[in-house]
Amino acid sequence: MSGPRIHVAADLQAGGELVLPEGPARHVALVLRLKEGAALTLFDGAGHEAAAVLVEVTRKRVVAHLESVTPGRGESPLGVHLGQAISKGDRMDYAIQKAVELGVAAITPLYTEHGDVRLKGDRAAKKLAHWQAVAASACEQCGRATLPPVHAPMALTDWLAERGEPLRLVLHPATQGVFAAGGQSSAPETAALLIGPEGGLSPREVDRALADGFTPLTLGPRILRTETAPVVALALLQHHFGDLSP
Repeated sequence: MSGPRIHVAADLQAGGELVLPEGPARHVALVLRLKEGAALTLFDGAGHEAAAVLVEVTRKRVVAHLESVTPGRGESPLGVHLGQAISKGDRMDYAIQKAVELGVAAITPLYTEHGDVRLKGDRAAKKLAHWQAVAASACEQCGRATLPPVHAPMALTDWLAERGEPLRLVLHPATQGVFAAGGQSSAPETAALLIGPEGGLSPREVDRALADGFTPLTLGPRILRTETAPVVALALLQHHFGDLSP
């Protein structure tokens, strides 16, 4: 029993029945067009997933019987907090989606000096909800049962001040430093990764990151786009310290 994977913010109890929230219910009934008796996997975003069977499907109500509840899978031993400068259009969606697929533990969208996106009020709330939905959809696709939080956007300096991870990296094309796993005496449990905007971080922002314990590094001779950089950097981190095998 497997079927589609659906995220539901609900308590999963084996043997019980769950009325799906409005969003997942609409997706199951109107998009996937599943019928009574169809199998699916529900996960709560907190590390649990349930093998379920639909017992009622109408336009207004979808009910699933939870056959069993088990711990989820797909979590890396390395918890990376990604600080990603906010970019326009689909680029931010892509960065979030791929970061989730690559096992990121948390994401904070950042306002930077060269960034050209500023969000306020209802627009900020709607954009954050959209990014959180992108992360949930990525979990559905890649098999994760733990939904990494996408935090509310904040200023880069505030995010830097909160960092306490033993490994802190800032991508900076102007540096000569390259990633060297051998520089770590032991595999870190957590790491912070800072990615700047299309225009790059300002010299003042780079200096502030260095003062807050970040190590500058480059990912090679070609300058990567802001949505490509986290994919490459996270893949390297997961390869050396996480769960991506060579």
